[in-house]
Amino acid sequence: RVPAYSPEAVAEFTIGLLLALDRNIPRAWNRVRENNFALDGLIGRNLSSRTVGVVGTGRIGALVARSLRLGFGCEVLASDLVEDPDLLAIGVRYAPVDTLLREVDVITLHCPLTPDTRHLIDQARLASARPGVTIVNTSRGALIDTTALIEGLKSRKVGGVALDVYEQEADLFFEDLSNEIIQDDVFQRLLTFPNVLITGHQAFLTEEALSAIAETTLASLADAEAGRPLACQVTAQQVRGSGR
Repeated sequence: RVPAYSPEAVAEFTIGLLLALDRNIPRAWNRVRENNFALDGLIGRNLSSRTVGVVGTGRIGALVARSLRLGFGCEVLASDLVEDPDLLAIGVRYAPVDTLLREVDVITLHCPLTPDTRHLIDQARLASARPGVTIVNTSRGALIDTTALIEGLKSRKVGGVALDVYEQEADLFFEDLSNEIIQDDVFQRLLTFPNVLITGHQAFLTEEALSAIAETTLASLADAEAGRPLACQVTAQQVRGSGR
């Protein structure tokens, strides 16, 4: 287990997804490849003018909140059981999840998946969110009720979605299925929306993160062989709660 090999990698990727979605970068790139340089339909939104809600301010969420607040000048609301004094000091405000959802233009999820957070974003919470809300998830797929998300996209209650994780990703991600027929109809429906951006659980994938994974793994093997306590031991409870 490598619990914090590169929070920077995931935080940076989160903001990259949000910018790509807000500025229609994938759509623009597809057009340019076809020699279409028209700007119709590519109007974006300034991130600096938006209020962003960060759900979960552990190491990754705190980096995202800090970057958005100090780097882009966003108004940032956060929700967590424990408030981060460093974030409070730079003007991040804390609020319960339900309050946060009503006040933000963007929701980005960085909390663990537990029985209490499974389908944290569901039909009821989406109904209470601002019209046109943008949702970003680089944490765990099951934090979002995908069926409710699709209904929100169809009604335009949800204005955009960027996902690096998916509720049923175990049958899809990390495999080359380019010559296969995808059997997951829910995932296929997500892919039909022009305002949905999906990547295959790659937020962690940087040279620095892979080096940290290798170093931590080798250190754990050395500790185990020497009979020393394991700093990154996996418990049975963690295995049971590791679903995405």
